[in-house]
Amino acid sequence: MTKRANRPIQPTAAPAAVVTSIPPASVLPRLAALQTADIADLKQQWRELCGTEPPPYNRKFLESRLAYRIQELAYGGLKPETVARLEALGEQLDGGNVVLRRIRAGDDRPIAGTRLVREYQGVQHTVTVLADGFEYEGRPYRSLSAIARHITGTRWNGWSFFGLKVQRGQA
Repeated sequence: MTKRANRPIQPTAAPAAVVTSIPPASVLPRLAALQTADIADLKQQWRELCGTEPPPYNRKFLESRLAYRIQELAYGGLKPETVARLEALGEQLDGGNVVLRRIRAGDDRPIAGTRLVREYQGVQHTVTVLADGFEYEGRPYRSLSAIARHITGTRWNGWSFFGLKVQRGQA
């Protein structure tokens, strides 16, 4: 068993004030601005609108979730009845088994139906996340690494290739 070196704890910046509402008149301009904002700006907006650090997913993921959050803050979120129904469906899915719920919560895999987009050598490649794998160019694949290898002809970590894994030293 190896002993882990003690690392100094880095002080964290004080959390920014979380935006609690957005005027409906500013929704459309904000949604349009998401498409041209750089990734650093998207991450900053995530911190302001969600009050958490942004997840290490690709640009399209951040854009879509920020678009939803902007509309949610302007027009309101899900009705309590809808939230209750979703929770009931979740209970049916895992039977109230806390272990299964924790396993699912710890899974970093994108939700089925998510589209991963990556431009490589001037060509845009789109992968759809399936419940049991991935689909690229109409063919099923078991891993993102296999798709990345198909695209590039070399071995890649598929999570890194599609921007789902933050590399060391990046935030």
